[in-house]
Amino acid sequence: MNAISAIIITQNEERNIGRCLESLAGVADEIIVVDSGSTDNTEAICRKAGAHFEHHDWEGYSGQKNYANSLAACPWILSIDADEAISPTLRESMLAWKQEEQQQGVYRFNRLTNYCGHWIHHCGWYPDPCTRLFPKDAARWDGLVHEQLTFTSHLSPFTLKGNLLHYSYYSVEEHAKRQLHYATLAARKAHEAGKKVGAAGVWLRPKWNFFRNYILKGGILDGHAGYTVCRMSAYYTFLKYALLRELDS
Repeated sequence: MNAISAIIITQNEERNIGRCLESLAGVADEIIVVDSGSTDNTEAICRKAGAHFEHHDWEGYSGQKNYANSLAACPWILSIDADEAISPTLRESMLAWKQEEQQQGVYRFNRLTNYCGHWIHHCGWYPDPCTRLFPKDAARWDGLVHEQLTFTSHLSPFTLKGNLLHYSYYSVEEHAKRQLHYATLAARKAHEAGKKVGAAGVWLRPKWNFFRNYILKGGILDGHAGYTVCRMSAYYTFLKYALLRELDS
């Protein structure tokens, strides 16, 4: 049987972590939670569920996840966020996978996002394949804003059937606040890389972003929630380039 260490990084995730942990029962052989300073009931919920819980000062998304991976005792790592959960179909796929012999490669799941109570099937948000199951000794996380998994050896990717359920934002206000945070990080990273943007780009890029996601990628089919997602994506694009232009000035 292929043994799995489920890895989760947290900070004040009491509204999400219970659902995540419940979905992992019977799939993960151990659950490791690395927390960067929660002040809510995150720790109590994790310990009650039998997870190994450890405090570790925040060192960025990649650094935090790499530290958490180093604690894993199993040869395979399942990297999952606190606001995610394994769907019943994905659970069955993973249980079947665990019974197979001599696994080689890395495994992707399609991620389906719930936005303010609505499942988003378009807008460029789905299928959103994410590589989350991989050998401990052959991969690490890199990147400041949107961390990416890189592999130390050539490993073929495979996709397991079923969705990774992502419970993203509970309100538009929460989304807007997070957008500003991510846009600031993205603008800083682009500035450090020497990238430039003109005034026309700050104005045109958000409009193209909205048209692409709402029309070309079918966001209109997700109703009002789809419209909001596409509008907020365009807002993020505006923030990122406006902040980059400010840094360049």
